[in-house]
Amino acid sequence: MQISQRSFASAADEITVEVRPYKAHKIEPPSTTVTTNGEELLKFFKTMYQMRRMEIAADMLYKAKFIRGFCHLYDGQEAVLVGMEAAINWKDSIITSYRDHCTHIGRGGTMVQVMAELMGRQAGASKGMGGSMHMYHKAHNFYGGQGIVGAQIPVGAGLGFAHKYRKDGGVAFAMYGDGAANQGQKYEALNIAALWSLPVIFVCENNHYGMGTAEWRAAKSSSFYTRGDYSPGLKVDGMDVLAVKNAVAFAKKYALESGPIILEMDTYRYHGHSMSDPGSTYRTRDEISNMRQQRDPIEQVRKLLLDHKVVEAVELKKIEKALKKEVDQAVEEAKASPPPEDSMLWANIYKDTLGAHTRGLDSKIKVALR
Repeated sequence: MQISQRSFASAADEITVEVRPYKAHKIEPPSTTVTTNGEELLKFFKTMYQMRRMEIAADMLYKAKFIRGFCHLYDGQEAVLVGMEAAINWKDSIITSYRDHCTHIGRGGTMVQVMAELMGRQAGASKGMGGSMHMYHKAHNFYGGQGIVGAQIPVGAGLGFAHKYRKDGGVAFAMYGDGAANQGQKYEALNIAALWSLPVIFVCENNHYGMGTAEWRAAKSSSFYTRGDYSPGLKVDGMDVLAVKNAVAFAKKYALESGPIILEMDTYRYHGHSMSDPGSTYRTRDEISNMRQQRDPIEQVRKLLLDHKVVEAVELKKIEKALKKEVDQAVEEAKASPPPEDSMLWANIYKDTLGAHTRGLDSKIKVALR
């Protein structure tokens, strides 16, 4: 995508931004003064807008019955992932919950892989056999979305152990929502991570609703960044990509030197919990509208780009149009991919095809399953 040279005249110039103050537990918070430049802001805008359009496309595909089963969308929360990726590299590990489509993109995956996986096609991130909750990209240390609430947190601690054992300088990110923040396995993982000083960053994406239950109805203390007790924590404006980038860079340095830290990302999802949830029975439409108008992560970056004259509004419209086209093309390419072969029913289950007979399945049953 080409933007005029005139528009990019100040792209390399340093831009200083003040972000909302961090709330800190047992640690001195990082500075609220963050530096960036036009080139980085434009990249943030493109990536978040691409993610937003991809999730909107998934919504439409689900309603058209191209996508079946579970589907959890991420629109509204894009600043968390984009800010994270700006502060780390692909040597670091990430494991997350079932709201994982955009995580795959952040880890270098493609929209075709996401859309094809959602539709159960061979071109998918998990070859069409995982669906919405099971994106995966091991080459860039993305260890997947997890369908079981909170199950990824202790695995994240294990990834931190691997980084420390290998002495590779990487850290692990164990991402979970406010709904999973009350689970016992989270505290077991945090305990062992602190005991062994593992380089793990526990990231609570607090979008304020665990399914349809408001955080204050499920947690005696909804200050999730303080609930590591002996481990430090920060509460971050998760709708501000620069605040996230700054906090994650700070947390990575701390984790490598001293062990685990909790980051609570104050964020928000625009869609319901899943596609079966209208998202407006337990919160008002005005609440959602106010979040879009006042704190939308894409609009914040748009304003910075325009205020600092990095690009003109007409250029951003061109970018949006081009990205919409890219999403549409990815959808069509994903639709053209075939479903997995019938033989894949047995892949990664039995050592060989004879294994089915040892478990009491005969060829007639095999045929019936096709």
